[in-house]
Amino acid sequence: MTILVTGAAGFIGMHVAEALLGAGRRVVGIDNMNDYYEVGLKEARLARLTDYENFTFHKVDIADRAAFAAALEVYTDITEVVHLAAQAGVRHSLTHPFDYADANVTGFLTILEYCRSLRKLDHLVYASSSSVYGANNELPYSVSQATDRPVSLYAATKKANELMAYSYAHLYGLPLTGLRFFTVYGPWGRPDMAYWLFTDKIVKGEPVQIYNHGDMMRDFTYIDDVVSGVLSVLAHPPVETAAGPAHRVYNIGNNKPEKLLDFVAVIEKSLGLEAQRELLPMQPGDVKETFADIDPIRRDVGYEPVTSLKEGLPKFVEWYQDYSKD
Repeated sequence: MTILVTGAAGFIGMHVAEALLGAGRRVVGIDNMNDYYEVGLKEARLARLTDYENFTFHKVDIADRAAFAAALEVYTDITEVVHLAAQAGVRHSLTHPFDYADANVTGFLTILEYCRSLRKLDHLVYASSSSVYGANNELPYSVSQATDRPVSLYAATKKANELMAYSYAHLYGLPLTGLRFFTVYGPWGRPDMAYWLFTDKIVKGEPVQIYNHGDMMRDFTYIDDVVSGVLSVLAHPPVETAAGPAHRVYNIGNNKPEKLLDFVAVIEKSLGLEAQRELLPMQPGDVKETFADIDPIRRDVGYEPVTSLKEGLPKFVEWYQDYSKD
């Protein structure tokens, strides 16, 4: 059977699609290739996927219902969907709010309606975010905690996705699972993320902007561990029970928060260079610390992250140096 992967030219999307293709699955990829960050990076990721004979790609905006339907109408054997397409970035949502309404709300509704139209849906796995925990100060973040205090529009749209998915699971019996990703990093990552920005500035000898004067911690999660989690979840669709519909939400994190300044130190060591540190106040929409409770996903699907920051960050730095040469 064919699997649909949205956001296939994105960071997580490319890695998930490649893992599925390598396992012999037929994958249809969707991405609008927008210019939120350099399109050339997305094209390079996509080039890796197009080397596989069992991959087909369509450049489509999921908020464009007509174009989405036209692109997928020829595929009659799609039974699984991994929905990773979204407008990402907390800070970008402060200045471009309608991008988030279009991609993350209208676009997600397009995906839900598509899944409802399928003759048989085995599972929809969709991307949520650790940002939904917002102003919650209870650590570690657990899926049983309230998530009704978002501190950014991006977070609000991701919480909206979870509520929308719950309603579709309840109304139509669709098996749906949301994944709250915690600061994913690694090769082929996003240029707007701290690990890329810090590495780039250190190499160029420019000041590294460190917010909240460095008093921050993040549950950094290596991309290979994330892919392992996504595929394990995909293979275990939820079922309706007396407690509720076939909808689940899990954290995907490393279950080990790291100090931001230690994070910078690992990059410095990997590069053999010292950063010029510019300590700044907290940014609007940001949170001081993230820490994922992964007991539910560990219990239900056997998810177990294995990559430490000291192992994963040097792999990103090595990839960054090779990619920057081109």
